[in-house]
Formats: sequence, C-alpha cells, structure tokens
Amino acid sequence: MTSVTVSPSIPTLTEEEQEELRGELLRVEDEILTLSQVLATKENQLADIKRKLGITPLNELKQNLSKSWQEVTTSTAYKKTSEGLSVASQKTTAALNIMGSAISRKFEDVRLQSISSSFGIRSLQHSASMPVMRNTPTFKSFEEKVENLKVKMSPTVSQGDFGDVLTSTATSDPSVVVEKQPEATPIAIQEEHPQ
Repeated sequence: MTSVTVSPSIPTLTEEEQEELRGELLRVEDEILTLSQVLATKENQLADIKRKLGITPLNELKQNLSKSWQEVTTSTAYKKTSEGLSVASQKTTAALNIMGSAISRKFEDVRLQSISSSFGIRSLQHSASMPVMRNTPTFKSFEEKVENLKVKMSPTVSQGDFGDVLTSTATSDPSVVVEKQPEATPIAIQEEHPQ
C-alpha cells in the first residue's frame, strides 16, 4: 500500500473523493501485480515450449542474425558498396598482375644481362629459343667447326651430328662409345605401328 499525502498545490478534495481515489489506487496496484505474475507465468510457458521444440537461445540468436544480415544484404547501400568493392578488387588484381609481370620481365632482363656480361655475349640479352638459335648462321658455323674438330680428334671417321659431339664430350672417358640411335623414317614407323 502507498501512503498519499496531499500536496499544497493540488486542490483539496473532499474526504469521500480521497477515499474513492485511494480505493482505485489499490485496485490498479493489485491489477499490476496480477499482470506481472501472469506475464512471468506466460514467459515460463513460452520458454518450456521453446525447449520442447529444441529452440535454444543460441538458435534464436542465429535466426535473428541471419534475418538481420538478409535485410542488410538486400539494402541499396549494401549493394552499391558491394559493387564498388568488386570493381576496386578487379582493378587492384589487374594492377598487381601488371606489376608482377613488369617485375618478372625486369628480373629476367637483369639475369640475362648478368649472363651476357659473364660470357661477353650481347645477343643473349634478348634470348632466343634453342630451335631458333640452331637455324642461325653463327650456330651452324659453330656446329660445323665442332664437327670438324671431332673428325680430326677421333681415330676413325665419324658421321655423327652435333648431339653426338655434345654427348661424347659430356662423358669424360674417351673410350666410352655412345651408341647412336637410328633415326626413325616414315617406313620404319609404319612397320613398328601397323594400322
């Protein structure tokens, strides 16, 4: 129960009016207490039903977060930001690829310059592939000179090619004879693989 004191600013009520208001105050306080008890009972009932259904506070939190995330991702601001980040990501990736290629080319140039300065050969700066180099006049002349040197140094006349010279030179023992594999001809290939 609440005690009521009359403040001087409120107009004075008759004794009967005051008694009536006190009774109404008690009824309202009693209703609030009853409603609080009913609410607590309903909250317990709700928790029991959720527990029986397997709905835990963690599941509820996940559902709320999922729903909130879905609302965020469908918003216009999120879509615009996402598109902007996607474009920025693509541009950054392209720039990094270009920069990586440039760095790789620069390292290759530096490597080739160090090779060319080691050997005193300037034409290696812009390296050519081996098949292209084999067809150059310089390489053919070098190949012929090595072949001639091989003929002069071997006791018997050899009909080997540059590959044989390299192979025989690679072995340190001159008595080791590297047997040359016969070259495949179209007829030999057809005999090996009849159709």
